[in-house]
Parts: sequence; C-alpha cells; structure tokens
Amino acid sequence: MAAPNSWTLDIESSVAAPRLFFAAVMDWHTLAPKLTPQIVASGHVVVGDGHASSVRELHFTKEMPFSCMKERLDFVDVKTFKSRSTLIEGAGIGIWIETATTEIKVEPKGDGCAVNVKWACKLMPGVEVNEDQLNSAKHSLTCIFKTAEEYLIANPEAYSKPI
Repeated sequence: MAAPNSWTLDIESSVAAPRLFFAAVMDWHTLAPKLTPQIVASGHVVVGDGHASSVRELHFTKEMPFSCMKERLDFVDVKTFKSRSTLIEGAGIGIWIETATTEIKVEPKGDGCAVNVKWACKLMPGVEVNEDQLNSAKHSLTCIFKTAEEYLIANPEAYSKPI
C-alpha cells in the first residue's frame, strides 16, 4: 500500500479524453457550482487565464469540512491532457497538510478514456491520516470525474471543442 501521504487512483470513463479533461480539469471551477451546488458554492480563476500559472479558487457549502481552497496550476498540457496543481490555501493547508500536489493524466482508451491521478502531500508535524480519510479523498476525486462524465453524456455537444 502507498504511504498515507501519497496515493494513485485510476478511473475509467466512456467519454473521450479531450472532453473529460476540459470539463473535469480545466473548467471544473465553472462546472462544479452548476453540477454540485450542494457541495460547491462558487468557483473562479483569481489569477491568470485558467492555464499554467493560474490560481483557481473554490468555495464550499457546509457539506465540506473546510470553506474554500485555492490551487495553482503548475503545469498544463492540453494536447496530452496532463496537469499538475498545488494546493496553496484552504482545504487543510497549515492545519493538517503542509503541501499537496495533484497530477492528472487523461489518456484516450477506445471510445472513452482512462484517468490517472497521483496525489502527494507533506503532512503537518504530528498529523496522521487514516484509511477512511484516504478513501474519502479518493471518493471525492472519483465523484468529480464521474459527475463530469454524466454531464457530458447528457450533453453531447458540451466541451466538444477545447475551451
């Protein structure tokens, strides 16, 4: 098993890689409040144009254990559907987590795609992560991609062209 402060996750989807990448990764800050208003109250880019070096912010409802999070998009390759982001504020930064990064790769697979997520963090001194917390984090990321997938299946024209 991976160390408690890092893990990988693989998700299969019946949606084409470009559409899922743009909906669930590049534009999630816009889609999340529309598709999951019970969890995400609002989202927007606060620095940049939404690509590499941009900072995005999400505000959450009371359903989440934290009210907001900011992430910096460190790397984005829209041709190979890869991204890397760093959590820079909220979501436990400074409380449970010192630093956290997420790498996402969406690869074409038949008519659909395969999503690979690598998550790593440095925990604050004395903080321990249990299996339930790891499973909850993985479940949350899976829900993001599955929610985007459902939306894209129901709206075949959505994200058919890159944003």
